[in-house]
Amino acid sequence: MNYTIAHSKSGNPISLTAKMANRHGLIAGATGTGKTVTLRKLAETFSNDGVPVFLVDVKGDLSGLVQAGSYQGKIAERIDQFGLGGEAYLNGFPVSFWDVFGEVVEGEGVGLIFM
Repeated sequence: MNYTIAHSKSGNPISLTAKMANRHGLIAGATGTGKTVTLRKLAETFSNDGVPVFLVDVKGDLSGLVQAGSYQGKIAERIDQFGLGGEAYLNGFPVSFWDVFGEVVEGEGVGLIFM
């Protein structure tokens, strides 16, 4: 199975083979180039297929995965522009937050996320 995680400028899919998904990888780039978006897309794709995900999110950038998005305004325009499936694209995910002491906590912005 292949997971399409992006598309090239020419529109060709960029995929990750499922059997290679548990290998080490590096996502690097300058500020604003899509590193966090790429990680979020990978986590969402795996979670949709029932694959457990473990994320270390020191800054709390990915803690919003727990809530479904809102299909309105500019977000709705972009979803429609890129043909991402409308409101179904904005679902939330099963998330457990853990603090550095290994305890489940409520709220957002903590370091470890299990999906």
